[in-house]
Amino acid sequence: MLARVHLPAGDSELVQIVDAALADAAERAGPWLVCRPGCTQCCYGAFAINALDAARLHAGMNALRASAPSTAQALDERARSWLDEHGAAFPGDLATGRLGASAADRACFDDFANHAPCPALDPVTGRCDIYAWRPMTCRIFGPPVRAAGPGGEEALGHCELCFAGAAPAQVAACAMPVPDELEARLLAEIAGHRSDPLAAETAADPAEPPETVVSFALLR
Repeated sequence: MLARVHLPAGDSELVQIVDAALADAAERAGPWLVCRPGCTQCCYGAFAINALDAARLHAGMNALRASAPSTAQALDERARSWLDEHGAAFPGDLATGRLGASAADRACFDDFANHAPCPALDPVTGRCDIYAWRPMTCRIFGPPVRAAGPGGEEALGHCELCFAGAAPAQVAACAMPVPDELEARLLAEIAGHRSDPLAAETAADPAEPPETVVSFALLR
């Protein structure tokens, strides 16, 4: 499994900035943003997370083991069951949890565990059991976020359930800024920890930073 890595102190600042940006975007969006507790569509399908997300999830599991051991145990069991079911098809290294960086691995990942619930999702409550420590992808999903498209052009993307019938100008007015530069600096800080194979490979090839998935991060 993934080696342990220290969560940078600056991650708390990153989380505060992103959470404040989300709250502001939600206020501007009003009824256009339909995300609510218990809406779990975005909790299905595997997605890649970076070393910072993995470190945050590890910190969250440590906190839960101390404050809510039964919740931590349930998360651990769901993560192990997830890997038992989907691990054989994982396009990467099962020993370390690193997602493969080759074109073939990336192509396989596009179809990997697309309909599987995230192990962090409580199937009874429909809520994330590690919500406070969730990955950045989860924190910015819902409102419009600017990202580079397949051809390098910048485009606004948002949850398909949100902004139904909204004009492009209305969507753009609710765009959520993302502090990518701060996240990149924190990832560079993690990359200095050579004891973590995930971080070591990041330092060796910053153009292709290794990633993992939630289950490996919960079990690290």
